[in-house]
Amino acid sequence: MYKAKNIQSFLIGHNLPTDKFLIFCYFMMAVLMYSCGNSNSTEEKLKTKKPTKTDEIVEVADSKKTILCFGDSITAGYGLDDSNDAFPGVLQAKVDSLGLDYVVVNSGLSGETTAGGRSRITWVLNQAIDIFILELGANDGLRGVPLAETRANLQAIIDVVRDKNPSATIILAGMELPPNMGQDYTSEFRSIFSDLAKLNDLEFVPFILKDVGGIASLNQSDGIHPTVAGHEIVANTVWEVLETVVH
Repeated sequence: MYKAKNIQSFLIGHNLPTDKFLIFCYFMMAVLMYSCGNSNSTEEKLKTKKPTKTDEIVEVADSKKTILCFGDSITAGYGLDDSNDAFPGVLQAKVDSLGLDYVVVNSGLSGETTAGGRSRITWVLNQAIDIFILELGANDGLRGVPLAETRANLQAIIDVVRDKNPSATIILAGMELPPNMGQDYTSEFRSIFSDLAKLNDLEFVPFILKDVGGIASLNQSDGIHPTVAGHEIVANTVWEVLETVVH
């Protein structure tokens, strides 16, 4: 703001009449007051900003419970054009249709063994989960991995899940091998899953490929991995157990 002597100098130097200068001053004061008022108005608007659609989406996603499907190529949907056609994706469509607040995470990895699963489980559990579906072991059996090793790896995975998410429900999916692996081996392999389910008090799917394994029309050309139709059946088999624990 000008001091008195500066105002006088300004008037003399610019030969500006006093009345016109006062009008000029009032005009500048009005502009400054409006500017300050507008700034405060903008600040208030920022303080009271309504949530955007993005904010709402993040909030809804955070409110959902998590179902983590941890497995091998069956979980991953090997050979399918769209991984959403694998059984975890079918489960997601099912829970959505029922209006259940769950997000299904597909953590399947083709070729995964129980040893591989054991090595990556801690990294995978980087967020809280509510339901854990464990589908591993088939690749161990097909490779003739010692049964004691398969059992120990599955138990270690269960232990990590329990340690990081004590309240999570664990569903163990059982697996069976073709008879060419030998009767003793296939029989003991099958019992690993039921034994672990009982020992750890887990929810249990006796055979995840029930009504799919060995049926050519429901499997891809390799005779091992389910087609889209096969995954629909797998999802229904898992759902028979899953529906008892979702709420």
